[in-house]
Amino acid sequence: MKLQTGMVAPHFEAEDVFGERIDLRAYEGKFVLLSFLRNGGCALCNLRVHQLIKRYPELYAHGLEMLAVFESPVASIKQYVTSRQDVPFPIIVDPGAQLYDLYGVEVSQEKAQASVARVGTPEIQQMIQDAAAIGYELTHEDGANFHRMPADFLIGPDQRIQRAFYSDLIGDHLSLAEIEEALSVRN
Repeated sequence: MKLQTGMVAPHFEAEDVFGERIDLRAYEGKFVLLSFLRNGGCALCNLRVHQLIKRYPELYAHGLEMLAVFESPVASIKQYVTSRQDVPFPIIVDPGAQLYDLYGVEVSQEKAQASVARVGTPEIQQMIQDAAAIGYELTHEDGANFHRMPADFLIGPDQRIQRAFYSDLIGDHLSLAEIEEALSVRN
């Protein structure tokens, strides 16, 4: 079931890539961007992490916490994500996809194929070039769920979902402008 704006964000406790416990309730009173990414080797997912890292100081100063979830084991995240980027927010490992299921994040062969079909478009070519510029090439990660789609949830201080974004195409995410707009309403 897809979550909707206004619903209480499903509670979870999980471990980040370094074994630290993450409890969503600990973020009560703050905005949280909960980003579900695909797998550690996904170049476009790592581009998104890079974009979030670049904007983190400004968004954090406006009261936003960030949590990123990957459907990969710890070794993959350390190999592809944290060894190459200094990530200032928790990266949650969810190789069993329990959090993905809890938040209704889908697996879609049809949407993954539609995403592959648009690789030749200027927009996607730019994203591929941007990912390559920070050291990420399009690669296949063994054992990864290629058909996993990304999703983003902006959770308000009251633990209710302010924005729910379920991507129809790999590489699409809740825009940073929409996140900033939600934060500016509060401030």
